Amino acid sequence: MWPYYPELLETPVPRYTSYPTAADFGELSPRALETQIEQTTGDISLYVHIPFCEKICFYCGCNTAASGRRQRVESYLSALHAQIETVAKLLPREAGVRRIAFGGGSPNAILPSEFLDLVDALNRHFWLHDTQWSIEIDPRTMSGDWSEVIGEAGITRASLGVQTFAAHCQKAIGREQGDGLICQTVQWLRDAGVTSLNFDLMYGLPHQTLEDVEESLDCAQLLGADRIALFGYAHVPHIIPRQRVIDASALPGKDTRFAMARQGFGYLTSHGYEPVGFDHFAKSSDPLAVAARRGTLNRNFQGFTDDTAPVLIGLGSSAINVFPDLIVQNEKNSGRYRMLSSQGLLCGADGIVRSAKDQMIGDVIKGLLCQNVAQLTPCLLADQREALSVFLERELARLDGLTLTITPEGLPYARTIASLFDPYRKATTRQFSSAI
Repeated sequence: MWPYYPELLETPVPRYTSYPTAADFGELSPRALETQIEQTTGDISLYVHIPFCEKICFYCGCNTAASGRRQRVESYLSALHAQIETVAKLLPREAGVRRIAFGGGSPNAILPSEFLDLVDALNRHFWLHDTQWSIEIDPRTMSGDWSEVIGEAGITRASLGVQTFAAHCQKAIGREQGDGLICQTVQWLRDAGVTSLNFDLMYGLPHQTLEDVEESLDCAQLLGADRIALFGYAHVPHIIPRQRVIDASALPGKDTRFAMARQGFGYLTSHGYEPVGFDHFAKSSDPLAVAARRGTLNRNFQGFTDDTAPVLIGLGSSAINVFPDLIVQNEKNSGRYRMLSSQGLLCGADGIVRSAKDQMIGDVIKGLLCQNVAQLTPCLLADQREALSVFLERELARLDGLTLTITPEGLPYARTIASLFDPYRKATTRQFSSAI
């Protein structure tokens, strides 16, 4: 199904949840974010970042901290409420919020009452229009109380951080959660009205085997996951110090990682799931699969999405704001974020102005990753024809005039092919995760 050419996967590449990527961000004018918000009209989406977890997993690269220190949690939430008010005052009434996503960390690491307070604040301060609500959930901190709150908030989409059902792999990555706990969480979410349920799973974990991957896929499918994201674990302890706890010698090799990704694709596509890109899957009736079929699939910092809003406003520390010609990341330092927000100030720190060329290349990369096809310009093709030739010769991609198509056999090489058109990669030494 997928031919294996390890030499084509040697170079680590970005996941391209934005273009340009966060690795290319730099200092921006303090007024840049404020000006963009003031000029925003039409459909927008909100992302609300909760940077806390009850327990910190060894593998995790998210901006998160332990939720045990209540004073820190409460002061952060106070600052978040202040930022909600500040942004809402700047946003024109013509901007209607169509999507609201809570991520982290683990949003359910805070108290259910605190979460409802946030939901109430968003309803009060923003103009909501047929808004769809989604949330990321850690099964280890799920409860009946949280189920009631999710139902009361009207959340219909949820994503479970499962990662693996194999107990020995869970122990190795610091995320131990029994099957019964996950089953109960699924039931709570369905009872609360969640109609689109995603399972995050990983391959390439320490001590993980092909049998472990298949058993996890079996469990996710039997529990009725509407979507499954099957990510390759990125071991980058030089960037994420907590990963040093993980024994690198226990990680599967490159050949096994590729076999795991190939196995996952084959399993899910033969068990009622449609591929969305090469590492996301959805049942045919799920909105994500519908968007992929219609050619309206999008990609942002939450991964593949059916959200087509051109503007995403990030609320919370490290959250990212995306506009057609600007990307801005909020202050990552929680203390500085709290200080700025509590003073009624926006906390956009770093980012990048997206030039016309950036937007054009971004469309090419998004097209290759979301629809497996992109329209090139004569200049782009001329610059990359030689680099493309190895993929064309091996029938991993096809070129018809200026139309570049990734073939079904070329799906695992999609990020590598997309990176050919990214001039920033030639100017940075930052290391990224493996393409597989």
